[in-house]
Parts: sequence; C-alpha cells; structure tokens
Amino acid sequence: MALVAGVALHVGGATTVFAAEDAVVIPAPAVDEVAKSGTEKAIFAGGCFWGVQGVFQHVKGVKNAVSGYAGGAKDTAVYETVSSGTTGHAESVEVTFDPKTVTYGQLLQVFFSVAHNPTQLNYQGPDQGTQYRSAIFTLTDEQKKVAESYIAQLGKASVFPEPIVTKISSSEGFYPAEGYHQDFLTANPTHPYIVYNDMPKIENLKALFPTRFSEKPVLVANVKS
Repeated sequence: MALVAGVALHVGGATTVFAAEDAVVIPAPAVDEVAKSGTEKAIFAGGCFWGVQGVFQHVKGVKNAVSGYAGGAKDTAVYETVSSGTTGHAESVEVTFDPKTVTYGQLLQVFFSVAHNPTQLNYQGPDQGTQYRSAIFTLTDEQKKVAESYIAQLGKASVFPEPIVTKISSSEGFYPAEGYHQDFLTANPTHPYIVYNDMPKIENLKALFPTRFSEKPVLVANVKS
C-alpha cells in the first residue's frame, strides 16, 4: 500500500493512513447492486461538501458530482440557513455515475474509506453541527439494501476503532448549493481549509484506489445539462 503521508498503523485489521484527514483501508462490499445500463444517482453526506465533492469528482465512472443540501425542506436549502444547524439538512453531494464503470457499492467504499470519517457523530474534523453529519440518502430499495449490508459488514469486521454512526434514510429531495460552492476544491487549491482538510483526501484516493482514480476531475462547470 502506498502511504500518503506520515506512518501507517494497523487498527482492528484495517490500515490507517495518517494525514490531515485519515483514510482507512476497508474491504469491498460483499453485497452490491447488479450492473445496469444508463446512469444512476447517489447522495452522500460527510461533512463539508467541498471535500466530498472533490473526492467523487476524481472517481472514474462519475459523470457529475454536485454539492447541495439533503434532509430538509426546499425553502431552507440556503447555505446561511443550513449553517444554523436547525433545518434538518446535511451538506451533501449528489453523484451521477455509470454503474457499469463504478458500482454503488464501490462508491460507498470510497465514501467510508476516503471521503470522510463515518465514526464522527454530527461533526467532521473542525466542522461541528448536524449539517455536517454522516448520512446516506438512498434513492432506491436496492441502494438501501447495499448500504445497510455494508455498514453491518464493516461493523462486524471492526475495521474502524469506533462504531459507524452513518444514518441511512430515503431521499426526500436534493437541492444544489449556491454556485460559489461548486467545484470549490479545484477552483481554490491554495485555500487554507482545502489545503489542510481536503487535498489529503484526493491524495488518499489516488494512493488507496489507484485503478479508480481519475487525474482530471469531472467539474460541474463542464457538465452539460
């Protein structure tokens, strides 16, 4: 395994890569979706959406990754309001992907391993509040089945030193965030928050999932509607 930075430590059968943002080597899901034609959508919440979006934009098979809000009402899907932590929304990313290139289960593996820490309850790193919670908003019964099975699998294998706190719920709507939040990682690579909290995630993705890593990100600005 290639190290991103620092040293590696084996915890509960998993290898933790220490950087500004830790990444954990975890097994692939034992249960996954059956490959289908066309594209599919998935919604993930794992802290500030800048980094989560940036990670999925570098995954082969992802056609688009949009930062936004999920879990609350449409009329409260505004950054300043969501930031109050009272709307029920979580900063989320809607991923459009080709399931013949990357499966829903493989996206979950990246989500749990690289994109965030699923053992942190209502926070991620420096960001505090329910709007930064770990959550999966499923769009189909099959997605729910795969996500529930995978969390149970990871818990049974004790790959994390603490319990997974990720909540699974059916999607009741996704609302894209303001334009200035889109492609933020790529547009602001020297922003202090990005440098410390999010660029290590990209390096972890490249190191731990080299065959799934795309050097060129799929940017919202370049995706035709």
